[in-house]
Order: sequence, then C-alpha cells, then structure tokens
Amino acid sequence: MGGCLSTSSESAYSGRSNGDSTSPFCFGLRMSARKRTRQTFSHHVDSVQDLSSIPNRVFSNGTSRSSCIFTQQGRKGINQDAMIVWEDFIAEHTIFCGVFDGHGPYGHLVARMVRDTLPSKLMAFLSTGELNQNGPSAASCNGDVRSGVVDPENEDNCTEDKVDLPWREAFLKSYKAMDKDLRSDPSLDSICSGSTAVTIVKQGSNLFMGYIGDSRAVLGSKDSSDAMEAIQLTVDLKPDLPREAERIKRCKGRVFALEDEPEVQRVWLPFDDAPGLAMARAFGDFCLKEYGVISIPEFSHRVLTDRDKFIVLASDGVWDVLSNQEVVDIVASAPSRSSAARIIVDSAAREWKSKYPTSKMDDCAVVCLFLDGKMDAESDCDEQCLSSATLQSNHSDDANETNDFKNSEPLLQRNFTVRPSEDSEIYKGLPVDIDGSQEMVVPEDQNWSGLEGVTRVNSLVQLPRFSQDDSKP
Repeated sequence: MGGCLSTSSESAYSGRSNGDSTSPFCFGLRMSARKRTRQTFSHHVDSVQDLSSIPNRVFSNGTSRSSCIFTQQGRKGINQDAMIVWEDFIAEHTIFCGVFDGHGPYGHLVARMVRDTLPSKLMAFLSTGELNQNGPSAASCNGDVRSGVVDPENEDNCTEDKVDLPWREAFLKSYKAMDKDLRSDPSLDSICSGSTAVTIVKQGSNLFMGYIGDSRAVLGSKDSSDAMEAIQLTVDLKPDLPREAERIKRCKGRVFALEDEPEVQRVWLPFDDAPGLAMARAFGDFCLKEYGVISIPEFSHRVLTDRDKFIVLASDGVWDVLSNQEVVDIVASAPSRSSAARIIVDSAAREWKSKYPTSKMDDCAVVCLFLDGKMDAESDCDEQCLSSATLQSNHSDDANETNDFKNSEPLLQRNFTVRPSEDSEIYKGLPVDIDGSQEMVVPEDQNWSGLEGVTRVNSLVQLPRFSQDDSKP
C-alpha cells in the first residue's frame, strides 16, 4: 500500500459506477493485482455456480434439516448481510454455519464472496496433511505423547490441545487465505470495503468457532433450574476493546470517536480522518491493514452438553436492539422452529422502529441451529409464503448475486447516530491477545454486548485523500 499514493488533493474515491473513474489511491494496487491473478475472478464465478448445486447447503431464506435462516434488508441501501448453513460439511453430521456483515461501498460483494469461498477453504485445510497435529500438541504436554507417557495432571489439557490444534490452524489459515484472495481479486474493490465473519462448525458434541468483527454467536442453554439462559460464545471485536486499540495504535493507526457519536470508537488512518471503521478486525479494508486492522480470527472450542439447545448467529443489526437473552427467549418461544429466525428479524425491526424512529434500520441476518438436529414435522406456512417485497429486499437470488460482482454500488451515506441511554463498560479488562495467537476466553456468566442502542454505519465511506505532502505520517 505504501506506493499507492495519489498526487491529487481531492478525495481519492470517485465511485465505480458506469462512467466514473477508478480511485487514484486504489489504481496501482488494483492494476498490479489484475496482472498477477487475471483468472481469479472467473474461477470464482465458476465456483459460485458449482456451489449452487451442492446438496445440504442453504444460503437464502429457508430451512435445512436442523436450522432456519433469514435475512432482511434495512434502510441503508442494498442488503450487505450474507449467511450460510452447510450440513454434512466435512463428513456426515458435521455442520458449518456462518453470518457475514459487509460494510463500505462494496461490502455486499465482499460478504458474499466470503460466504461462498471461506467454507471451502476451511474444508480444504482440514482435509489436507498440512496441519501438524503431533509437534505443537505434543510439546504442549508435560510428557511423551508418542510413547503414551503423559503426566496425569496435564492429561486433560493435552487431550484438549490435540483436538483444538488442527481446527485452530485450519481456521487461521483459511481466514488468512480468504483475505489474500480478496486483496488480489481484480474485480472486487475491497480497499475500503470489508466484512465481518462469525463461523462455527459443529461436529458431534464439539463446537469450533472462528470470528472477526462484531457479528455474534449466542448459545441457548438450560440452567440448573431448567430455565433458558443465554451464553455468549463470541466477543464483538471492536476498537473500544483495550487490547485491540493498543494493537492498532502500535501500528500507527488512530482510534477515536467523533463528537456526535462519542459511544462509537473508530479506526482512522494516521494521516487522514478516514475511513472511520467501527471494528478492529475484518476481511478486506486494506487501506487499514498496515495500521492495525487484522483478519486473524479469534478461535474457541466448546464441548456441548445435553443442556445446550440451540445456537443463534446474527449480524449487529439484531444485537444493536435485542439483548442476548431476548433473542434466546424468542427462539425458545417460537411457534415453530422453522419460523425462529424470521421472528427474530421481525422483532428486531419492531425494536428499531420503536426505540429509534429517527434512525435507519440496519440489515439483519440470522442463523438458528438446533443442536438436537430436529426441525418441525411440517414446515411453517409463513416461511413458505414470504411476500415478494421481502424476497426482493433480501437480494438473495443466486443469479442476481452472481451478476452483482459486475455491478456497481453507490456510496453509502452516513446515517444519524442514536446514543444509548446508559454508558456500557463491559469490555474493561477483556483478555484479547494483541497478535491474535491466543484463544479468547468468554466468561459464561457475563453478557458481552455490543454498543446497545447505537445505530451506525460500520465505515463512514470517506476514503483517504492523498497528496505529495502526505507522505509523512
């Protein structure tokens, strides 16, 4: 990125709609990527078409054998959320689920490309022999694993390490490869566009999770009194987390909130008040990758029990207005399992209108995975009879999405900001590793929440201004 400077003092972004010129800032990087990987995009289009024929893979509103998914466009433009459930993912009874929330002028394209590509990358890394399952795991145990001599006091930790290691490496490598593909794709401008990701793989009683950004996963489980409780499985990786902010500042990025939205910490370039990204980790957003924003996922592993009933994955359009417990209660009380995701989105839409009538509702995407692998005996009629208006707003049609990679998207306008009634300090002391190599531990008794009641665009979409005088930070 260091050589991609413009001699113009004007805003570097002019859009990519028909007749518009390419950003001088992006031109050098995009041209070099075009020369190196001219066939990348055509291969991707072919892969998207092939994916549409894969059985047990659902990515538009509907149900599978053990899940229901639903997305609805907000009032900020095209729906930038994407989602997927892929059953029999690596083997029978293994399920992959993911929710991806795009941001920036081409965020919807980034989110869809991640949705279509990341699961296959994860599958490939798990299927190859690249994962070193013996060396590091053996080194982490106080004993000789190969000879069968293990310190009893550390046997449980050793077993857990042996289970975690290949999955952790596969998540890290697949996320890294995904971001590399986005950077080199000549047909997709992800310089100041990107996407979150919350992805899980359920294999038997094991639940493996990798995530970046502020999309979230929550577990619905029965407590000791047989009441349903919400357990947050992931942490919203935003710039207001102390160690995330520390990493960004050490990389010369800046973190601060604007005067009219003091609750929303954003990431800024060292030499310009742009682009104002409201998350600390994301796919894409390459204008900030040298300044602390990373695509390294947090990884965690959980062993499920009979008390665990379902998992909800959703974008921040849901979590900004509904608490973890409210979402879990909605699913638990839904008249049918196949309608649970839709009811969550409907409830979020009502909360947006009720709590923040002057704000623009965000896109919402929800995946509900029922851990017993069962759905309703008969499908929910309302789910089968979605109005044509809803279907149009979701932009989920396979053919339309393929064509979207060639279409332009106008600039997203910044919306009003609604401040929460109470300040939240729940992130204080969060143990987030700076280099992304350590596992995130989320206390089950703490309700990690996003900036509740705050509606904001994740990026202000004000691209950097470059001139010859801006060469020094």
